[in-house]
Amino acid sequence: MTQENIKLDIDFVRSQFPAFKDPLSKDWSFFENAGGSYVPRNVIDKLTKFMTSTKVQPYAEYPMSKIAGNNMDKATKYFSQMINAQENEILVGGSTSINLYVLSNALKFIIKPGDEIIVTNQDHEANISPWRRLRDRGAKIIEWKFDKNSHELEISELKKLINNKTKILAVTHCSNIIGSINNLKEICEIAHKFNTLVIGDGVSFAPHGFPDVKELGVDFYTFSLYKTYGPHLALLYGKEEILKKLPNQNHEFLNGKYPYTINPGGPNHEELASLIGIYDYFENLYLHHFNDKDSSILEKIKKINKLISDHEEIIANPILDYLNKSKHFNLIGKSKIINKDRAPTISFTSNKMSSRELSDILVKNNIATRNDNFYAWRCLQSLGIDTIDGVVRISIVHYNSKNDVDKLIDVLKKIN
Repeated sequence: MTQENIKLDIDFVRSQFPAFKDPLSKDWSFFENAGGSYVPRNVIDKLTKFMTSTKVQPYAEYPMSKIAGNNMDKATKYFSQMINAQENEILVGGSTSINLYVLSNALKFIIKPGDEIIVTNQDHEANISPWRRLRDRGAKIIEWKFDKNSHELEISELKKLINNKTKILAVTHCSNIIGSINNLKEICEIAHKFNTLVIGDGVSFAPHGFPDVKELGVDFYTFSLYKTYGPHLALLYGKEEILKKLPNQNHEFLNGKYPYTINPGGPNHEELASLIGIYDYFENLYLHHFNDKDSSILEKIKKINKLISDHEEIIANPILDYLNKSKHFNLIGKSKIINKDRAPTISFTSNKMSSRELSDILVKNNIATRNDNFYAWRCLQSLGIDTIDGVVRISIVHYNSKNDVDKLIDVLKKIN
């Protein structure tokens, strides 16, 4: 059987997540995944085991400590292979916001007065404000604005903005409001002609398929692990040849020991170790759907990515189609997913009521979502949307089902 004939087994997927059987959450259709996803049993088990047996200072020779350190290292190794990076090219921190803040403090030393930094108005604030602060170093901040009609970041516009003075380009791989997936590979190819560093924000992309960072060609890439079925941590990738040149922001004795040099404090030990559970979950997902056990971790991830994106496209398109045709609702971004050109992160407003009122109705019908600006207030400002009331956002991941979608559309029809 070819992969084209293999469909995601949604019953198997949902059986791996205890939330769907928990008395508090089992009767809800959960559509706030872009704010943080549920976790599979594997992650819970790994976290519980660490806290029960190995909650000690790691890397000593006694067994509890040795196992703790080994599991922390194993988690880093697995994730490096899942995104096609080297182990010394990834670090794990408390959040994407703090990872990018720390990175900006390291990169500020390459900035001289008159240098230019490009940011967008489509990004989450985490990949905007750290770079805008480098005005204090004399940098000129250039804003790459999305098209008001298409809501897309047009490559032609980037080509007008970038030049030999551009030192940093910070851009989202996928907008957490508009849902657009930007061609990060092409963006990197353009930027590197000017020796510009590209910082890609994959927070809204990675839950729908882990990236191959080498294929993208990006210099730095970050995403939130608590949105990819894990604990509240975030991953930052950086090319080794760049990391080794960055100044040490950690303890003095760690000079030269990248990536620890730009990760002061380090990650939460038990949560880092529990990331093995994400790997285990995806391994189980692969083995359930495919017979080939000898493929590399990266090859397995790419096959699972396709399973996930195919499923998400099938269940998200009916919502997009309904919202697009409705006279009551205002859909933001593309009205259809075709070949993963947008994520199933769907934002909209109402002509008849505030986003808060609309969100309250959905919640009363056991649809877990919310209204907000979702830290993309510059994006909402550019769209002419009240940044306090914000939009209602429906964010789908692969454990959402057709039943979830049907329930949501039924409620929206009653409002309409």
